[in-house]
Amino acid sequence: MITVLCIGDVIGTVGMRYLHRHLPALKKLKKIDAVIVNGENSADTNGITPDSANYLLNCGVDLITTGNHSFQRKESYPIYESDNLPVIRPANYPAKAPGIGSRVIDLGRTRIRVINMMGTVGMNPVLDCPFVTSDQLLEGIDEKIIIMDMHAEATAEKRALACYLDGRISAMFGTHTHVQTADEQILPGGTGFITDVGMTGPVNSVIGVSIEAAIEKLKTKVPVRLSYADGQCMLNAVVFVIDERSGKTVEVERINISN
Repeated sequence: MITVLCIGDVIGTVGMRYLHRHLPALKKLKKIDAVIVNGENSADTNGITPDSANYLLNCGVDLITTGNHSFQRKESYPIYESDNLPVIRPANYPAKAPGIGSRVIDLGRTRIRVINMMGTVGMNPVLDCPFVTSDQLLEGIDEKIIIMDMHAEATAEKRALACYLDGRISAMFGTHTHVQTADEQILPGGTGFITDVGMTGPVNSVIGVSIEAAIEKLKTKVPVRLSYADGQCMLNAVVFVIDERSGKTVEVERINISN
C-alpha cells in the first residue's frame, strides 16, 4: 500500500510556518510515503515565488500544485520550467503557458503520477475543458497510481469530473475554496475523493484573508489591498491509502489540525 498526504492551499508565511511545525510528526504518525501540497497562495499577498516553493519543499513536500494564482507573480515563471523544482500548474492552461500540468513522484518501488487541473465554472472560462484535457492526458500515462488536484470553484464541477474519472485515476482532491468539506469517500470504481481539502493557514480569517479587509471589499465593492491574517492556524489535509497493484484507493481519512 502507498499512503499519500494531500494538503490544502498553504496561506502565506504564517501557513508555511505552521506546515513546517506539524508536517514531520504527521508524516511519521500516518506513515506517509508522499506529500502533495497546493502552494499557489504560499507567497504573502498570494501567488508563489522561488522562495516559498523552496520553503515548502524543505518542509518535506514532494510535489507542489497550483491554480488560478499560478502566474500571479512574474518571478514564479522560472519555477515551472525548472527540473529541480517539482512544481506544476493546471494542465488545461494554454500549451504556451510556462511549465507543465503533470509530474511524477518516483518512490523507487513505485511511481505516482500527479495531475493539476482547473475548473472553468466561475473561474476562467477560456481554459481548455478539464474533461477533455483529462482524457488526453490519461491516454499517454503508464503509471498505476494517478492523483489529481482539481482546483475549482464549483463543487458540482469537481464532483462531476471525479465521477467521470472514477476507476481511471486513484484519487482526486479539490482545492481553491479553502473550506474543507466533510464528504471524503471512495467512489464505486475505486477513486478516492474529497470535494475540497481546505487550507493551511489562519483560523480567524476569511479563507485566509484578514477579516477587516475582506468585509471592506465585500461591503464597499471597491478595490481593497487584501492581506493574509495572522494568529492561530489550522492544517487541512486528506490521506489516501492506495493499493499499488490495482491503483485503487482503499482508505480515505480527512485531517484537520488546529493547536
